[in-house]
Amino acid sequence: MAKQKIAIIGAGLSGLVAAICLEENGFSPTIYESDDRIGGRVRSDMYEGIALDCGFQVLLTAYPMARKYLDYDLLNLRKFLPGALLFNKRKRSKIGDPLRTSSFLIPTLFSNVGSLGDKWKIFRLSATLKKKSLHEVFASPEKTTLQFLTDYGFSKRIIANFFIPFFSGIFLEEHLSTSSRMFQFVFKMFAEGDAAIPTNGMQEIPKQLLHKLRTTTIQFAQKAIKVDDKTIYFENGSTLTADFILIATDPSQLLIDLAPTPVQWHSTQNLYFKSTMPVVIGEAIIGLLSDPDTLANNIHYKTVKGSLNEILSVTVVKEHRLSEAELVANVQTELSRHCGLNGLEFVRCYDIKRALPNLPSVAIDSRIVKYSDTIFLAGDHLANGSINTAMRSGELAANAILNEIQKRS
Repeated sequence: MAKQKIAIIGAGLSGLVAAICLEENGFSPTIYESDDRIGGRVRSDMYEGIALDCGFQVLLTAYPMARKYLDYDLLNLRKFLPGALLFNKRKRSKIGDPLRTSSFLIPTLFSNVGSLGDKWKIFRLSATLKKKSLHEVFASPEKTTLQFLTDYGFSKRIIANFFIPFFSGIFLEEHLSTSSRMFQFVFKMFAEGDAAIPTNGMQEIPKQLLHKLRTTTIQFAQKAIKVDDKTIYFENGSTLTADFILIATDPSQLLIDLAPTPVQWHSTQNLYFKSTMPVVIGEAIIGLLSDPDTLANNIHYKTVKGSLNEILSVTVVKEHRLSEAELVANVQTELSRHCGLNGLEFVRCYDIKRALPNLPSVAIDSRIVKYSDTIFLAGDHLANGSINTAMRSGELAANAILNEIQKRS
């Protein structure tokens, strides 16, 4: 049975974890990847020795699947402080968790981001979610994040000044229409661990997963366009037959009967600038632009090794019709007006159309794993958009294939 031919479409986190699980059970799958490298939506490029992530992402170290499959020490994580620095018309305020970083206590208490009651509610919510299991979180009543925050009693001021700018950068939508289950999940992960980025970029995550593989083969530049029973049809005209096919990417373009209900996506733009003037954030913390009219949402320096020539990452979430040149000029003006950042030299812009699955309802695990007796599905679009779920869905799909093989034997 170990000679069963298993094909995996997609070398993102889901496909790589699935291959790891299959290898652990004696199988040697083949991964077919349309791109020229692994990682899917988790990827980085190098610029002057600094990793530029293709879209601002962080690894939440409390993710159960990340803890299971990754070695954090080898990733050499750069951890952010548990809080945020808010900018608005060159005024700044800081808010964070003083229970984890004592230096946040005074700034948080005296911050005008929200009332003392708001800040107490944040601590109470954190404590409540720490006691809940993930199954309880994803079984909770579902509403929008904005409605959840309102019902919890947070003021309009802290919702506007903190929650909207902070979670817009995570959910990639500015109205907080994302499911309250997803909000509670992310808030819980922030409360229980760190937000971090590998020093050499987020692509170190799929690279580490790849290094776990021994007998899996990866074929690059193989774009699948259709899957039918046991056959994969590729864009170059070739076909391939396998005993089992695991689709670890958006299946709506590959399976004909899923075409009427394609996966919806949130988009984002990630701009990088070289700072030719002293930095305005001298610590590893995420900066937020809290003015509702700004296109720029969050900023952070890739490193803070000196006062000059730092690389600044800027995330844009809002929709607009500006050209790249117009967007760059607009963002530079906003950073000057609100953050006091001048002398920014444009480096690169990533325009990411499929950054995060847009799911009005979310679940803890994939809603569909076994599509047919020969076709299986994986990907965070099947449950909730996160690194944790991408990895978990690959594991679930691999186990489903193993169960099918066992049943046949």
